[in-house]
Amino acid sequence: MQKITPFLWFDKNAEEAMNFYVSVFQTSPAKKLDSKIVSIHRYPDGPLQEPIRGMEGKVLTAVFELEGQPFMALDGGPFFRPSGAVSLYVECGTQEEVDHFWNKLSEGGDPKAQQSGWLKDKYDFSWQIIPKALPQLLNDPDKAKAGRVMQAMLAIDTHG
Repeated sequence: MQKITPFLWFDKNAEEAMNFYVSVFQTSPAKKLDSKIVSIHRYPDGPLQEPIRGMEGKVLTAVFELEGQPFMALDGGPFFRPSGAVSLYVECGTQEEVDHFWNKLSEGGDPKAQQSGWLKDKYDFSWQIIPKALPQLLNDPDKAKAGRVMQAMLAIDTHG
């Protein structure tokens, strides 16, 4: 197991989100590794006391993998919300991959939070859907060329 694993907090829909994410990555044009739900441990049947009242049968902890990358998840209630300060970065080798991940992950998300490769999904998590060549182009030794790439990236929203 990896030393560092992202841990995603959901209100009450962790299982739905995990199934959604696994389906998106299982149908990826360049699927390289397996995407799957590894385990789910649930809150006990109730009645439960505050602050977990109403969580009966929901996800206490779960492990899932997206192309071999492990994630943990839980249904923790409305106490914490995802923040755009942390995003999930998906490096894509082809435009077909970019389109696949963009179209699937942005569906039902906030349209105002979808620009220049960044999007928020319907669970409010932020993703970066980036062509593999983009970081190389942005770091081109020719600073004028790198600047043009940056301006083009910020000015053109091909998916919104």
